[in-house]
Amino acid sequence: QVQLVESGGGLVQAGGSLRLSCAASGRTFSSLAMGWFRQAPGKERDFVAAINVNGKITYYTDSVSGRFTISRDNADNTVYLQMNSLKPGDTAVYYCAARPWILNNYKSQTDYNYWGQGTQVTVST
Repeated sequence: QVQLVESGGGLVQAGGSLRLSCAASGRTFSSLAMGWFRQAPGKERDFVAAINVNGKITYYTDSVSGRFTISRDNADNTVYLQMNSLKPGDTAVYYCAARPWILNNYKSQTDYNYWGQGTQVTVST
């Protein structure tokens, strides 16, 4: 069973930066494709970014492209989400997700087998 634990959330002013981390255990990390999703109050959980097993292929939702960067360290079993130029609209609970090997329908929650508990990101004006 894969366990995912997010960290790094918090309160930041608009224009600021945060880096989220997601530590994985229970399976060889280099066999997991990873994703980040977020859920704002009263809204559905939405795709943010995804990365393939070796880190060479990444995907982003349009609203964060150019501001957020997903990366991974397979030696450290961790995936990161560097978030720059944060906006109040980025306020949400951010979730780390994983699936074995291949990113398929990477924007869909149902494509991922494992989820973390989430970390709150709040961006103030």
